[in-house]
Amino acid sequence: METKSAHFRRLLAGDEILIAPGAYDALSAKIIEQAGFSAISATGAGISASLGYPDVGLVTMSEVVARIKNMADATTVPLLADADTGYGNAINVIRTVREFESAGAAGIHIEDQVTPKKCGQLAGKELISVQEMVKKIEAALEARRDPDFVIVARTDARSVYDLDEAIRRANAFAGAGADAILIYGAESKPELRRIGREVRAPLIGHISKGGKVRDIDAAQMQEMGYRMVIFPLQAILAAAVSIAQLARELRAGPSDRVFEGRMGLPAELYRIVGLQEVEEQERRFVTLA
Repeated sequence: METKSAHFRRLLAGDEILIAPGAYDALSAKIIEQAGFSAISATGAGISASLGYPDVGLVTMSEVVARIKNMADATTVPLLADADTGYGNAINVIRTVREFESAGAAGIHIEDQVTPKKCGQLAGKELISVQEMVKKIEAALEARRDPDFVIVARTDARSVYDLDEAIRRANAFAGAGADAILIYGAESKPELRRIGREVRAPLIGHISKGGKVRDIDAAQMQEMGYRMVIFPLQAILAAAVSIAQLARELRAGPSDRVFEGRMGLPAELYRIVGLQEVEEQERRFVTLA
């Protein structure tokens, strides 16, 4: 039977660009899979927000790994997990890889920020040296027990320095053996095209609300040379806005008519989380006295 990691590698090598919306818990992951997507991106910012924290390195590895296990157990498609900086130096990365792998992720991406990191869209980020990041990549590659487990190296050098430095770092990380590269913070379509031309590794792109590149879609990114695109925050932003609107309307007029026609029924939620399967198991295995 093909592992999720092997399946993920096969999808990355396929003819069509791989599209992975960002999930932040098991429910959002199940919804994404049931919508027909072949992979899921576990968003670090989304997981942080769902735990009540901003994405500035306050959430621990153990908290994230627990969430990854929930998401992986609830779905059948490959899950690419945001592992921040690997939660420390190269030695920390070794444990990080093993914990995420054991939790059921098909791969992780680690970035070249200092620890604690900040969300890529925030100011004030600092980066470690190329040499230190190369060692972290080497440690990650050696730590994995499944050779198909995907190690993605991310650089935030575009927003800290410039595009030249981002591409230089990306190629150094590819040379260290990273399975794929994610350059965060491109500011235009010409920059995305240049990355596609000059980075010598499979590329993962991101389309984020609040990003500087406008009117971009997965088809354009495939034409530019990208193998995968993640949509990290769209799901949790949609959920947060919807819940906030519901709360405002419920506060203004608490009745059963609030959000009428804009939310599903309990039966729909039960379908998503697999009640029918549990009921079938009850029929098969539970003997009533």
